[in-house]
Amino acid sequence: MTLTEGQFQYMVEAMTADLIRLVMEHEHLSMPDAFDKVYNSRTYQNLLNPLSQLYFQSPGYVYAHLCTEA
Repeated sequence: MTLTEGQFQYMVEAMTADLIRLVMEHEHLSMPDAFDKVYNSRTYQNLLNPLSQLYFQSPGYVYAHLCTEA
């Protein structure tokens, strides 16, 4: 399945919003801190790479990757 750039961007943005929500809920961080954690992570950089196909995974799966970062 080939996605347009717009579809890819939408999926990345939706996943990012879910990740921020999960970080806030599970790690009890404020929204700005959760944004900082997600946007400055290797997981987010991988999410931006269409070849990683992380945007097709569940938010819980991607959050588990985020949790393994040092």
